[in-house]
Amino acid sequence: MIDLGLSKLAIIGVVALIVIGPEKLPKVARMAGTLYGRAQRYLHDVKSEVSREIELDELRNLQKNVQEQAQNIKADVENSIQKNMSEVESAFDIEGGIHSSSDASTSYTPDFHSASTEDQARKAKEFRRKRLVRTSAVPQWYKQRNGGRMHVVSGAARVARFRPRNGKPPASFY
Repeated sequence: MIDLGLSKLAIIGVVALIVIGPEKLPKVARMAGTLYGRAQRYLHDVKSEVSREIELDELRNLQKNVQEQAQNIKADVENSIQKNMSEVESAFDIEGGIHSSSDASTSYTPDFHSASTEDQARKAKEFRRKRLVRTSAVPQWYKQRNGGRMHVVSGAARVARFRPRNGKPPASFY
C-alpha cells in the first residue's frame, strides 16, 4: 500500500491549492471524499457477497453430507428390520409350526375389542350429539315463529323499555 505520511499529505495539499485554486478546492475535496466512500462501500459489498457465497457453498456441502448419512442410516435400519423379521419368522416356523397347525388353533381369537369398539362408537355418537346441542344456534325463522328472543337484552334495559313515560299521560283508547 502507498505510504502517505503527514509531510507527503501536506505537499499534495499545497500542490492541489496551487493547481485547483482556493475557490474550487472545497468542492473537489468533497467530491474526492464521496468517491472514496463509494469505493469503500463497494468493496464492503463485494467482500460480504463473496463471504455469503462461501457460506452457501459450505451449507450445500453440509446438506449433501447429512443427506448421505441419513440414507445410510435408513438403509441400515431397513436391513436390520428385514433381518429381525426373518429371524422371528424362522423361530416361529421351528418352534411350533404355527403356519402348518390346524384351523382350531388359529380360529379362536378372543373378542376383547368388540365390546370396547361398540362402547367407543356409542360414546362418540353421544359426544357429537352433546357438542351439536352446545354449539348450534336456533335459526331466526324458528325464533320469530315461536316468540323466542331475537336479541339478548339486560334486565335494566327491559324495565326501561316498558316503563311508562313521565311527561305525558297514557293515551286513551277512545
